Amino acid sequence: MRLTNRSGLLDAPVEISVPDLSASQSPNTGIIPFAIVNLYARLENYEEINVENLQIFPNTVTEQNLELIPLSELPEKWNKAETFNTPPQNL
Repeated sequence: MRLTNRSGLLDAPVEISVPDLSASQSPNTGIIPFAIVNLYARLENYEEINVENLQIFPNTVTEQNLELIPLSELPEKWNKAETFNTPPQNL
């Protein structure tokens, strides 16, 4: 779990273990050339956001910008989360 600052930014990047870059240099290696992670954003009185199957590639900085919606604007979603599923890359 990581906490953001007042601006919603992390103080330092999160390091993710990824396959070696060579896994993406040749077709049919049988190795998925990226790591798959799930991201959950929660803040009291805001709609929860779940991002599933994010793909993290070697030698690449991945940024995920999320816009949290105040629950006061969506009272029908007090106990619900918005879920986004990232489809696999066609590599």
